[in-house]
Amino acid sequence: MRKVSRPLLTALILLGSQGLAQAGNNDPYGSSGEFDYYLLSLSWSPTYCLTHPTDSQCTGKGFGTVLHGLWPQYTNPKAHDGHGWPQFCKTTQTLDKAAREFGNSVFPSPKLVSHEWGKHGTCTGLSALDYFKAADQARDSIKLPPSLEAPTTASSYSLDELRKAILDANPGMPARSLTLSCQGPELAEIRVCTTQTLQPTACAGNVRDRCSRDSIRVPSVR
Repeated sequence: MRKVSRPLLTALILLGSQGLAQAGNNDPYGSSGEFDYYLLSLSWSPTYCLTHPTDSQCTGKGFGTVLHGLWPQYTNPKAHDGHGWPQFCKTTQTLDKAAREFGNSVFPSPKLVSHEWGKHGTCTGLSALDYFKAADQARDSIKLPPSLEAPTTASSYSLDELRKAILDANPGMPARSLTLSCQGPELAEIRVCTTQTLQPTACAGNVRDRCSRDSIRVPSVR
């Protein structure tokens, strides 16, 4: 898997967020490069595969967490007509061959590459390739507790237990930067808010846990 140096990528991220805003400032969905922070979403693949068994990521590959996306967010949705994030922004950047090839190496399916670029990546001010590299770096910066690396049996946790296990695996991560989402009783996504330079930061008030406090079931990998 190709990597880009951290100092260079940080410079590219700052350039994209500060200097590459595109035409379309009246777009109700937001303008490219104009956002406050990122929300990194890691999907628990076994839960996704319960309802999408024929998806390409669900064919015996043994995935646990997979990269769902890196989503630009607003700190104050009220200042953006109630929208919590920009999406489908106008941009001159395109999803070219090099970007698509890199995206295919970090996302679990080609269709997710296209979707994440079109809905979220276009709003970052970055090129498609640099956006995917930023998403890859953000994913790699989050550590998982051993119990979530590749469990061969299903397990259950309370919300507090699961949050603590993830926070303990990431010393220094602010508690308010981590949220968990569920699909029914099953863990669906681990989400972490980061700055534009990919450091964990507190989420805005509209980003919160969406799981039962009593019991979260974590299906085993396939």
